[in-house]
Amino acid sequence: MIQTSGLTKKFGSVTALDDVDLEVATGTVVGLLGHNGAGKTTLVNVLSTQVRPSAGTARVAGYDVVDQGAEVRRRIGLTGQFAAVDDNLSGRDNLVLLGRLFGASRSAARRRADELIEAFDLTDAAKRQTRGYSGGMRRRVDLAACLVGRPRLIFLDEPTTGLDPQSRRAVWETIEGLVADGATVLLTTQYLEEADRLASAITVLADGRVIAAGPTAELKAKVGRRTVNVTLRSVDDVATATDALRRNGFTPTGEAGSRVLTTPVTTSGELVAVVRAIDEVRVEIAELAFAEPTLDDAYLALNEKRHEHSHETTTEGTV
Repeated sequence: MIQTSGLTKKFGSVTALDDVDLEVATGTVVGLLGHNGAGKTTLVNVLSTQVRPSAGTARVAGYDVVDQGAEVRRRIGLTGQFAAVDDNLSGRDNLVLLGRLFGASRSAARRRADELIEAFDLTDAAKRQTRGYSGGMRRRVDLAACLVGRPRLIFLDEPTTGLDPQSRRAVWETIEGLVADGATVLLTTQYLEEADRLASAITVLADGRVIAAGPTAELKAKVGRRTVNVTLRSVDDVATATDALRRNGFTPTGEAGSRVLTTPVTTSGELVAVVRAIDEVRVEIAELAFAEPTLDDAYLALNEKRHEHSHETTTEGTV
């Protein structure tokens, strides 16, 4: 559904996108992660034909974003970081207006608006002006609006920014419903929990470049870390257990005064070795937990590597 090669965008002397290669398969959700200024929104703007690239190529739904921009726009829906609704219109009238702008007849636009109002659970508020809607309701109207033209591909640029946890979960459920119906989604977000829940694959941008890409589970396993968290019966046993684990090749860590030791492991099978090492020195374990790597772990590890590389490059340049 999306394929880019060497995609580059410069704004004067600033390079916002630098040789970006990206692929998004039909019917999937790809999460686009990165720090502020990493290039996420610029990439969405190029792919949605709002901004022309400086170099490279990009095809969306099989069409070139530069030469066939009108065809691209017919096949996409876009929701930005802030809900773009007309406060003076009702939720239903917002959707009817967009349907008419898409070229639908008045009756067809009304039918489509009613379908979306029901699908997004806005029936009770459909005739009220959107100025009185909550943030979550406005976001649902905005998501409904990007579906008026029945797009094959949906760009969601930080769709839950500023929402409370309950509204955020409601939006997540809506997105999951869209994907279940066959939609393809490119999701930019700074909420790692959001990407972990919704995305089947992740692309991480840093300073306009792709620094990692792949299936979410694969990325977590490759860059993140598994850990065994051991809670001891007594804080007095921490030093003994720590020494025992280190003699067996582990590198446990723990906070001062805490009974909990966190030990990175490579496989779940090493859980047994951790328990055996502690048992051999006759230290009693109160609780034991095995934790798979999270997207937070992977993202933090990638950023650490990025900063290390930047420091090395700067040092070499100074020398």
